Amino acid sequence: MEATALSLLLVVLLFALLGSGVWVAFALLGVAMVAMALFTQAPLGQVLATTSWGSSSSWALAALPLFIWMGEILFRTRLSEDLFAGLAPWLTRIPGRLLHVNILGCGIFAAVSGSSAATAATIGKMSMPELIGRGYDRRMAIGTLAGSGTLGLLIPPSIILIVYGVATEESIARLFIAGVLPGVMLVLMFMGYVVLWALLNPKRVPAAAADVAWSQRIVGLRRLAPVVLLIAGVIASIYLGIASPTDAAAVGVLLSLVLSWLSGTLTRASFVASLMGATRTSCMIAFILAGAAFLSVAMGFTGIPRRLAEGMSALELSPHMLIVALTIFFVVLGCFLDGISVVVLTTSVILPMVEAAGIDRIWFGIYIVLVVEMAQITPPVGFNLFVLQGLTGDDILAVARAALPFFVILLVAVVVIVAFPELATWLPARMAAAG
Repeated sequence: MEATALSLLLVVLLFALLGSGVWVAFALLGVAMVAMALFTQAPLGQVLATTSWGSSSSWALAALPLFIWMGEILFRTRLSEDLFAGLAPWLTRIPGRLLHVNILGCGIFAAVSGSSAATAATIGKMSMPELIGRGYDRRMAIGTLAGSGTLGLLIPPSIILIVYGVATEESIARLFIAGVLPGVMLVLMFMGYVVLWALLNPKRVPAAAADVAWSQRIVGLRRLAPVVLLIAGVIASIYLGIASPTDAAAVGVLLSLVLSWLSGTLTRASFVASLMGATRTSCMIAFILAGAAFLSVAMGFTGIPRRLAEGMSALELSPHMLIVALTIFFVVLGCFLDGISVVVLTTSVILPMVEAAGIDRIWFGIYIVLVVEMAQITPPVGFNLFVLQGLTGDDILAVARAALPFFVILLVAVVVIVAFPELATWLPARMAAAG
């Protein structure tokens, strides 16, 4: 059977399983078993056992539950309140004023959470009542939260970058560092759009309050200091080579517990809740990774990736045309699957094409995260849209319309890193040279 026909058959089977409500991991395993049983002579049971064990026993994967637990611990502290109170005094003179709290707050929380949905939910619970109560434009408040919530996927320590690193056997430390400059760029692009919007729509922004005393700003900085130092310590220890991502995650968990204790929010109930939340999320991701690893091996036995890569090479697409085609593909796929599922589902098939086109794998990791971020605010299954719908009670289409400008900004960000790939590759190259 031709590679195109076989891959089409397997794709139809996969979407049929997903559409029936089967868990993503079971759907991946089911498609892999069908491919192995019908189109190869390989021993299915042995391959399944060795692949599942191999995908689950990676030391790099140990960083995943630790970073998730760190985010769960801090999710239950007064972090969101401290972020709002600490940032607000410094933003009263910038056009858009407190709308920037959503962007900067999400950027900071993203660095301790690693999760897009957790970032949007945590900052949204605190900021939305404040912004709406002070008379800020509801649509823009929702839009800034929808767009900035996606920063949880990119700013290290990012859960999805860990998943990509494990799936591609790429350095997680280098992927983390690669996400720093694009993450900062996105924060600045979001803030720039809000400034421009506020200048063009001055009547939709409440009047500035009285000047904030410097003493209040310094107090605000004191409330921000613990979490900022935690973020800086985790990222710097990885960048400077002092600790591996797993070691840094373990220290981050310990410091998060200390921070929670000092804030008075560490109780037996919150500790158990954070541990169980991290366990559930980690098990879900590990199960998906095992299914994806088996599917990758099954695809290797069928020869589909190699033949598709050869077919793509025969089309003689330029690297830029390949990126355009992949962007459309990932956004459409992201309308139906969450980001982690998109990454693990497509890696085995897409990576040979990417390598054949001479595209850097570290750069491609940042690119794929940016495109998955776009999918997070794309209906019908943009996870951030559902989170904000639950927070605001607004219709999903209204939330999607509010998020549309930020979808366009993410698209522009993709164009920028395609035009200037050094944004994603310069820091990892420096790190490699220093090591």
